[in-house]
Amino acid sequence: MTLKEDLKAYQARWVEVDAIVAEERRTASLALRWQQLNIAHAMALGLGLHREDPSEAGVFERWAKLKEKAANQPPRV
Repeated sequence: MTLKEDLKAYQARWVEVDAIVAEERRTASLALRWQQLNIAHAMALGLGLHREDPSEAGVFERWAKLKEKAANQPPRV
């Protein structure tokens, strides 16, 4: 096999893998997706990626600060 043929075969294999993964995602049950979400959340917590203030009030406060900053800037011409 030539390098070009090898590369085409490699790409074709990954296209097949993508199709299988897409089908698995499409047919996954709600329970399985919920379990996967919980695992991802636990992993994020374990890696220290959890934010201290994920509440709606915290988001509102950040948007209020951004809005205030934007209101205090001169208008663009």
